[in-house]
Amino acid sequence: MNFESVDFSRSSESPEPSPTTAPETISLPADVYLSIDDVQRQLKRSRASVYRYANTDANLLNPPFDPQKLNPEIRDDRDDPLQFHPQEVRRFARDVLGLSPTIAVQPSEETVTQTLLKAVLQELQAIRRLLENPPPAE
Repeated sequence: MNFESVDFSRSSESPEPSPTTAPETISLPADVYLSIDDVQRQLKRSRASVYRYANTDANLLNPPFDPQKLNPEIRDDRDDPLQFHPQEVRRFARDVLGLSPTIAVQPSEETVTQTLLKAVLQELQAIRRLLENPPPAE
């Protein structure tokens, strides 16, 4: 499984000063959506400013796309939390805020669950080999 690592660094044409700390990098599966907190960490902005950037309207559940705003994913209910696609966060950071994204695709770290599943798979394959080719009877 490939994971995307996203790192936003300020481009030279940005009017705001560069942050003093190194940009934070997160690794996510490509089909995972970002919460407000994730967007806040990636853009290095306050929670309030992320809400100001978000394309939301008190009268509309899902307002139309606005290229100058951070457009959340479509929601079914007003109580659903705002979620953002990583590509949309990238587009907003690059086009509106003047941040340049650095993208690196790297393999995920193997978890305990993945190790256990590999062991189970090996056992099942061994059982299948035994069932397909039984040892000769003595």
